[in-house]
Amino acid sequence: QVQLVESGGGLVQAGGSLRLSCAASGRTLGVYSMGWFRQTPEKEREFVAVISWSGGTTAYADSVKGRFTISRDNAKNTVYLQMNNLKPEDTAVYYCAVNVGYGLTRTRSFYDYWGQGTQVTVSS
Repeated sequence: QVQLVESGGGLVQAGGSLRLSCAASGRTLGVYSMGWFRQTPEKEREFVAVISWSGGTTAYADSVKGRFTISRDNAKNTVYLQMNNLKPEDTAVYYCAVNVGYGLTRTRSFYDYWGQGTQVTVSS
């Protein structure tokens, strides 16, 4: 139905930056929110950021506020996550997700489609 493909992950030194992208394809999604989550072997998948259809409303996890910026380009069905001042604790697999027909949410079960994830590793 809908495929989400993340890109932009990699290895970066603490204090560095990465820009993740997630492109959606497969069907016309209409109005939808797009979010980012992350997961490590030690922690459950956790919310990172979400952006509304218009791009006018965003929400972030406390741990990334001031460092990460989420944005989207609806013409390209793509969401971005600009990650600055990366820390070792940001190391995780990052997943993008789509929430069709709902407002902003931090809850995993409200998201309808998920990507395969992209690895972000921050060295100390």
